[in-house]
Parts: sequence; structure tokens; C-alpha cells
Amino acid sequence: MIDELIRRSIREMVGGGGPPVAFLEPAGDRGLFGPESIAWKVHADFISMMIGGISSLVLQALHPKALAGVWDHSSFRKDLKGRLGRTAFFIAATTYGSNEMANNAINRVNQIHQKVTGFDEFNEPYRADDPELLAWVHLTETRSFMRSYESYRGESLITKQKDQYFAEMKILGEKLGAVNLPDTYIGTEQAIRQYIPQLHFGERAKIIIEMLDHFPSNLSSKPFVKMISRAGFLNLPDWAYPIINRPQPSRLERLAVQSAILAMAIPVRGALKDGVAAHSLRRVYGSNK
Repeated sequence: MIDELIRRSIREMVGGGGPPVAFLEPAGDRGLFGPESIAWKVHADFISMMIGGISSLVLQALHPKALAGVWDHSSFRKDLKGRLGRTAFFIAATTYGSNEMANNAINRVNQIHQKVTGFDEFNEPYRADDPELLAWVHLTETRSFMRSYESYRGESLITKQKDQYFAEMKILGEKLGAVNLPDTYIGTEQAIRQYIPQLHFGERAKIIIEMLDHFPSNLSSKPFVKMISRAGFLNLPDWAYPIINRPQPSRLERLAVQSAILAMAIPVRGALKDGVAAHSLRRVYGSNK
């Protein structure tokens, strides 16, 4: 009963259906990274990934050219859940899928990016396949996922493991067309800061961030969804709060939300224990895993 309520709440945020049987084939295929990778460890935790997803979307909305591609060429404003669901599937496919599944997902995104062009709110031209914009999206996503894992998974990673994650993700980012990506946590933070002068909190960004702050949900899922959204905003880097005209969260607020998330995550992780990562392990090692 509780497990089903949790799964229903998750579908409220990102959609999705039954067991991920597509990840069971072909037997022995390790995919792009393999079970020993840090990517498999970090991306397996649904709670921290959703929190990181919210914060990465907030950051991406602050770049006028990155936002313009979404504004002009996607149904994001009308179908927020659909956008998150497609992003969640892409991450699952490229992290846990077979080599064929991962490369098909990458090729599909690259083909879409080639067609996404236009002018941003300052009438400056943009292309979604611009390596600089692709790097911004990559950097904000990987930083957000790792920071969220550190805060909300309750499991410490040593510096070597964190750097391994960014080195692994660099492979994916380059397949998507980004160049000169850092392969360490510190390098990623430094690279993100170089974009700060380009960021702008205009009317478009305000609309997107307001949507993320008040994520649509039904009554039964609202407490779960609201807490995930709140944690996502607390997962932002400190320099972002003045840009979006919000006070920097206090240590007490961070601790309160962190405690609530850690408690909420226990039944969620139990309900999702036979998810994509578990199915992918069976593909690699056999059905006894």
C-alpha cells in the first residue's frame, strides 16, 4: 500500500510505468560505464537525482541562450512532468542501458539539437549544438547531481570517487558535443563560475523558476513533491541566490530539510529497490543478482 503510494507520487513528478524490462537485455552488456562506476552509484538514488534535477534546471534557466532553446522548441511550460520524464529516461538509458540503448539515446538528442536554433531574449543567435551551451548544461547537471548525493544520500564519497564521477560524465558530455570539460569536482565548480557574467534573471527565467518552485501535483503527492522542490532550491550554489533574488538559506533550514529528506527517502528507496539499476545488474551479471 505505502509502496504503491510512493510509486504513484513519483509518477506524478516524472511519469513512467511498470518494471524497466528493457534494461535486462542483452545479457552481459556493461553499457557505457559498468556496475563498478560511480555514475551507477550516484544515479541509482532517485531522491537525490530528482533534487539535483530541480537545481540544475534552475541554473540552466539563468543562461539566456540555454533557456531560449527550451522556451522556443519544447513543451516545457505546458508539460513540465513530460520534460522531467524524458530527462530521467535519458539519464537512465545512458547510465544503465546497454551500449545500443545508450548510443541510440545520445544520437537522438544530438539530432534534435542540430535543429534547435533561434534568437534569445536579447535577440542574440543561439544553437542548441553550441559546445559552450552544451557544456553549461552538462556542468550544471553533474554538479547538481553530485552535490545532492552528498547532501541527501547520507553516504560519503572520498575525493577520488567524486573526481571519478566527473571523469565518467565527461565521456558522456563529449558524446553530446561539449568540449574541454573538466574531470574533477573542483574543476567543474570553477568552470561553472566562468559562466556567471553571462547569466540573467529575466522574465523568462522567473516564469520557469516559479514553475519549479510550485511543481504541479495532486493532493496526495503534494507533500512529497513540495519537499523535493524545496530541497532542489537548497541545492543551488551560494552565488546563485542573489541572482534569483532569494536569501541564502540558513544552516538551520538546510539541516531541517536534509533531515526530512533522509527520513522520507527510507520508504522511497525500499519501494524502488527493484528499479532500473537492479534490472541492469541482472543484465550484466545474470538473474541471481
